[in-house]
Amino acid sequence: MEENKQNKDPLHGVKLAEIVEFLVDYYGWEELGNKVRINCFRNDPSVKSSLKFLRRTPWARAEVEALYLDKVKYKR
Repeated sequence: MEENKQNKDPLHGVKLAEIVEFLVDYYGWEELGNKVRINCFRNDPSVKSSLKFLRRTPWARAEVEALYLDKVKYKR
């Protein structure tokens, strides 16, 4: 039963690093910083610093994941 719940999660099997890299490729750092207003996207951005921040900050991670899901649904 638990396995069915995981399969319904659209982010199941997608790493946070993959999400950040996809969004950076899609928007670029500047536009991504405008969409999700967090300093790690705006001041000296890097995937490493972004991952560190997003793993510690649930609200920011939720915003990034929502933005990713919004873009991926059009891609599939």
